[in-house]
Amino acid sequence: MNQEKRSEMFRRFKEANPKPQTELNYSSAFELLIAVILSAQATDVSVNKATALLFPVANTPGTLLQLGVEGLTPYIRTIGLFNTKARNVIAACQMLCEQHGGEVPRQREALEALPGVGRKTANVVLNTAFGELAMAVDTHIFRVSNRTGLAPGKTVLEVERKLMRMVPRDYLLDAHHWLLLHGRYVCVARTPKCDSCLIEDLCDFARKAQKKKSERP
Repeated sequence: MNQEKRSEMFRRFKEANPKPQTELNYSSAFELLIAVILSAQATDVSVNKATALLFPVANTPGTLLQLGVEGLTPYIRTIGLFNTKARNVIAACQMLCEQHGGEVPRQREALEALPGVGRKTANVVLNTAFGELAMAVDTHIFRVSNRTGLAPGKTVLEVERKLMRMVPRDYLLDAHHWLLLHGRYVCVARTPKCDSCLIEDLCDFARKAQKKKSERP
């Protein structure tokens, strides 16, 4: 995909959804951090249900730390891997209290040092909470980037680096959300909804699929 098509792709994304938002519910950088940690291998819907009960009770590093693993677990029991996540959340809260004055750091290295926080989670927090130019490549974005020809790569890190170079800078801040939502609702894994896709004419996959269809006897 050439740069002209990339620009047109994101122009259409912006026109259709000028202010894309994460589907995780949060009201602070800390709440977002916890929600993203909990969202690993879980749906945003399941996380939102859990945090709707949790955050009114404890939504700061100090108050969550007071709950402890045993106090936190009942709130997140419906989320996959809840035991591991409970331990990570409490350990992360302890580090935030002891090393960062109870504040979520804005530095990638400091974020990734927190238990349960990898590169993708750090990128989400940097981008969504702090407005930094960062690209959190999940399974949806990885699929869309490869399938469309936008930024093909064999690894998540390769795709992330290509996206950071290839997405027009004017669209880079919101690109993560547009690509994620497109992958979640249109460019789905098994049967992509090409007939209702607003970038179908720009997409490598759509052209390949059409070519195969025309070659059938």
